[in-house]
Amino acid sequence: MNLGIQLSAPHLFINNSELDVVLQARDLGILVSDSLSPTAHELDIASKAHRRAKLILRTFTSQDIGLLIRAYVVYVRPLVEHNSIVWSPYTIEDIKTIECVQRRFTKNLRGCSGYSYLERLRRLELQSLEHRRLLFDLIFCYKIVFGIVDVPMDDFFSFST
Repeated sequence: MNLGIQLSAPHLFINNSELDVVLQARDLGILVSDSLSPTAHELDIASKAHRRAKLILRTFTSQDIGLLIRAYVVYVRPLVEHNSIVWSPYTIEDIKTIECVQRRFTKNLRGCSGYSYLERLRRLELQSLEHRRLLFDLIFCYKIVFGIVDVPMDDFFSFST
């Protein structure tokens, strides 16, 4: 994969076999593109999460909203939150792509389609995915500042008097 503005396509070999040049690759579960934009990863996980959410709504015979929400929290939400401090969306379009998973799932719950998204979240006692990502980012910053993770604080923060 070529990273950066300048295109260079070196011919790399392993055991006399030339390696293919790729535009994106998966590393530790995150789809990394040559532009380092998280959009490709977000589209990938949103697609997986939508399929899993639809599967929950189709296969659970019970229409108990509490049970369906627990299934969503256990089986779908981890997909869209895994390593979010690394790939966190920053464009409005990317944020909407991820949030659409929860928006669509909650709208398809029995008795919830007539409410706005924020009202559905309030009634179902859920937080928006954007809010949860913000909390994860703040927790990670706390861990950096107090030395809980092995990340040099001086690379990210400077204290002001």
